[in-house]
Amino acid sequence: MPRISVQEAIFDLAAESAALSAGRDDIGGIASFVGICRADDGITAMVLEHYPGMTEKALAGIAAEAERRWPLTGCTIIHRVGRLEPGAPIVLVLTASAHRSAALESCAFLIDWLKTGAPFWKREEFADGTTRWVEARAEDEAATSRW
Repeated sequence: MPRISVQEAIFDLAAESAALSAGRDDIGGIASFVGICRADDGITAMVLEHYPGMTEKALAGIAAEAERRWPLTGCTIIHRVGRLEPGAPIVLVLTASAHRSAALESCAFLIDWLKTGAPFWKREEFADGTTRWVEARAEDEAATSRW
């Protein structure tokens, strides 16, 4: 069963990796992805909002699809919400499997689908006080369509 968390608190990559593999001898590899808030175009912060309950359900559905496609022995998805400044970690995806290809491919699948299929609303803040809602990007949709 995947570990899904939507939270304001920062996560610890090492602790999450250790928790995923604790007491397991059937894991041959863990793939990871950590998304970081960028400072593109003078962004001073990004505010991520979600609808509790709906978001976790959507993330669980995406994780279930990864588990259906690959022989995973573990999966962790943590997505932060709230106000995040450039350099702050936003999202963590960990996948574990007996073999590296399943771990790597499923991790890529999950992050592609999180970009397009997870119900988060993102608002960018700028130094001059203006804000802008983030629109879906064609390249993210194209990445998802390969799966």
